[in-house]
Amino acid sequence: MLTSDILSGWIAWAQPLLQPWWTAWGVPVSYLEAVAFVLSLWMVACNLRVNPLGWPLAIGSSVLYGILFAHYGLYGEAGLQGVFVAMAFWGWWQWLRGVDAQNQTLKVRSLSMRGRWAGLLALLILWPLLGWLLDHITDSTVPYGDALPTAGSLIGQWLLGRKWVENWPCWLAVNLVSMALFAYKELWLTVILYGIFAALSLLGWQQWLSLAAHGKARA
Repeated sequence: MLTSDILSGWIAWAQPLLQPWWTAWGVPVSYLEAVAFVLSLWMVACNLRVNPLGWPLAIGSSVLYGILFAHYGLYGEAGLQGVFVAMAFWGWWQWLRGVDAQNQTLKVRSLSMRGRWAGLLALLILWPLLGWLLDHITDSTVPYGDALPTAGSLIGQWLLGRKWVENWPCWLAVNLVSMALFAYKELWLTVILYGIFAALSLLGWQQWLSLAAHGKARA
């Protein structure tokens, strides 16, 4: 069974960064969480404008959050960050060199109704599967609660990489669920971050709908 002891070697080098920097609502905030917070906000600001710089920022923030979540026993979220790093390299390439079904440079566009139903079906399959895996191979205290935003994030990351507008409502739902999960773990700075993410998801949704209507690749 995978436990926090197995992960301890991976995060040992980051222990100085996991030390408290300040206290918020009686809970210490680490240097690592603060830096990840800033990188993540910068990343979303770039995503709003369809700026490829968001992808290397995503890589950096994912590495830091992977360490933070593993430290707090959120193994689904921690493992997701590793997947995010790999997908960020893929997304970066898609935004720089990717093409659509007509072999044209990727532009912001909307999914068909069939594509939306396919995304929902993927979520309904991934969520219980990931929850079952976390329940059986980790010591997570919230396996299915952890699995829901994990599954939604995988779908959202793919939609973002291919410049589908629907990545934003997907992220909105993921961010709201994640806020509850992180509040349960008393990661208050991260709760605030994901609240900001939720608000930015609404803004991104509106902005990308406008870009799609005008057939633009970026703002």
